[in-house]
Amino acid sequence: MAPDWIAADWGTSALRVWAMGPDGAVLAEARADTGMGALAPDGFEGALRALIAPWTGGRDGEHPLRVLVCGMAGARGGWAEAGYAAVPCPPAGGAAVRAPSAPDLDVRLLPGLSQAEPPDVIRGEETQVAGFLEGRPGWDGVLCLPGTHAKWVRVSAAEVVGFRTAMTGEMFAALSRHTVLRHALAEEGWDDAAFLEAVAEGMARPEALGLRLFAIRAEGLLRGLPGGVARARLSGLLIGAELQALRPWWLGERVALVASGSLGERYAAALGAQGVRPERADADAAVLAGLRAAKGRVWS
Repeated sequence: MAPDWIAADWGTSALRVWAMGPDGAVLAEARADTGMGALAPDGFEGALRALIAPWTGGRDGEHPLRVLVCGMAGARGGWAEAGYAAVPCPPAGGAAVRAPSAPDLDVRLLPGLSQAEPPDVIRGEETQVAGFLEGRPGWDGVLCLPGTHAKWVRVSAAEVVGFRTAMTGEMFAALSRHTVLRHALAEEGWDDAAFLEAVAEGMARPEALGLRLFAIRAEGLLRGLPGGVARARLSGLLIGAELQALRPWWLGERVALVASGSLGERYAAALGAQGVRPERADADAAVLAGLRAAKGRVWS
């Protein structure tokens, strides 16, 4: 198989790549746990080559394989720093940077977005926003993009005019793996009712979050709280506190949820319990649509 180009989404914990045909069709895809957090700057090219090796045959300096990357490979300490475009601006508001590589690859890194007040940055999600807006001319509202760092992005007149970041996913991972709560949680199992009850509690009393977190451990010791229920409660408390902090962003607004898998379902349920019925979009489809659109600008 000889792809026309490679689309790549390089996150903190994982790298996803798609072999793309000249018409923008996906020919193949692959994933590896070689995110930016596990690599030194000189390790990015090797990590990429290891994943796309079946697709690179026969390339040379005159006919390099084009690779378009969004996400953390363009961060400071990544493959090469791609910088930020300041909002308000279109979601694809900056110029791509060429990453250093052997001549058989032409790797371009897309920039992120920055916000001066309050200080905030986006890297990777701006491509999902651009992809979401493809085919939705005139869409105005707020996008919620859950993940390790949940992003809430306000869009108006085809521009990102502001955004906020919540470390909810990273907090869940840290608490469940590196605190006393690791003894209370199970890797499997879930309880929808316990999750929504915890969302309501997290919203009602966000100032008591630290107290309620330890109560999960205590209830496991004293009442035999099942590990799956404990996991649902932890997630619900954290997402509830996030929703309360960002209430002005979603209350009475047009909201779209750009997410995949179980995490998207949790945010949809949490928002639904507050009377919000978000428009839904798949995160992988959004990032691919954003990369397809950016490809035409990078290699015009």
